[in-house]
Amino acid sequence: MIWRKSSYSGQEAECVEVALAPVVRIRDTKDRPGGTLEISTRSWDALVRGLTR
Repeated sequence: MIWRKSSYSGQEAECVEVALAPVVRIRDTKDRPGGTLEISTRSWDALVRGLTR
């Protein structure tokens, strides 16, 4: 699984990482072992569309 974070986030401070797969996984960069939030790719697409408006 490849985790990515925004190039706008700078260093490790206060950001999240995303792994795009059949299910999108999101985790806190400061607490990687703390678990992930899993959402459908359809929900992820809707979130990204909403943020870009």
